[in-house]
Parts: sequence; structure tokens; C-alpha cells
Amino acid sequence: MELPSKLLENAVNEMSQLPGIGKRTALRLVLHLLKQPAEQTEMLSSALTAMRNDIQYCKECNTISDAEICGICSNASRDKSIICVVEDVRDVMALENTGMFKGVYHVLGGKISPIEGVGPSQLKITSLVEKVKEGNVAEIIFALSSTMEGDTTNFYIYRQIKEYEVKTSTIARGIAVGDELEYADEVTLGRSLLNRIPFETSIKPY
Repeated sequence: MELPSKLLENAVNEMSQLPGIGKRTALRLVLHLLKQPAEQTEMLSSALTAMRNDIQYCKECNTISDAEICGICSNASRDKSIICVVEDVRDVMALENTGMFKGVYHVLGGKISPIEGVGPSQLKITSLVEKVKEGNVAEIIFALSSTMEGDTTNFYIYRQIKEYEVKTSTIARGIAVGDELEYADEVTLGRSLLNRIPFETSIKPY
């Protein structure tokens, strides 16, 4: 794509690095920004810089937060004895949008995937096991996507905690196999939470 300005080309190249943004879409966005008042572009730039530099991760559940402890974990009305295990912050947002879960979360930061070089040590699994060991957890809800990687991760964690007195369950499969939680509608996702089943009955042999 031939562009009349190197500055424009650089901006388009950077914008096209975003997921789902091709060169043509990036060009359209950059040209839109050029038409806006300079203050608007500066506000966007400042917001992105502040987000990148100042955002934190909750010390309790690992989700994105503005403070050391996120609003969910610091909420006294949440039941901290029930922990919902998810892959990333997008799953937290999806589940929160249902308004049906009153426990807390534990964000793993991914799923075990040998093909992609992701092992248990690269995920936030140890801290979850430590929470269970402390004896204050009544139930662990596995809410990872129903994929080979998700099921492998669930089973790995289950093996680490099965000797402790903690109930393990998984969301009911109103979510199609292979689907990601963030794309599920709120009603289906909410029902999957409410109708969760014992994890032992969901284990599939591979």
C-alpha cells in the first residue's frame, strides 16, 4: 500500500498490529484521527499510555485492576469461599455481566498448551493451590473453555487439590464444546453457572 507520508505509514503499521485490524481498516482509523481536533488524539494517546503504565493486577485473583486489590475481591458481600477459575480477564467480565455469580475469581493467565509452549509453571496455578491448602475454600468452579487445553488445565488443577476437602465443579455445558466464554450470551452463561456439575463427572478420557 503506497502512502504519501512516512509518518502516516508508520501510524498505519502500528495500528494494524491490533487484532482484527488490517491495513485498510488501520488507514481508515488513522485518517479519522487526523480529521479530529488535536486534543482528542492527545487524550487517546494519554489514556493508552496511562493504561499501559499504571494498570495493576489484583494480588488476590490476578485480574486487571486500578488498585492492589480489585473491586470484586475487596467487596465484603462476595463469598470468598467460592472461587471460579478462569483463563483471563475477559472471562471475568463475561461472568460478571450475568449478575449471577457472587463468589470471587482466580485468573490463570492462560491454559496449559504444550504445542504453544505453555506449561503449568507459566500459569497462576500454584497460588490457587495455596488458597485451597489454607482451608478457607469450600468450592472451586472450573470455568475454562471446553477445549482440549481447557480440559487438560482443569484436570491438572484437580489433581493438585483433590486430596483437600474442597468441592470441585464445572460449569454446565450450555456452552458448546470449543466455544470461548467471552462469546457466550449472558443467559446461557448464567444458566451454566447455576447448573454447574461435579467436576468428577465431567472428566473425559483422552
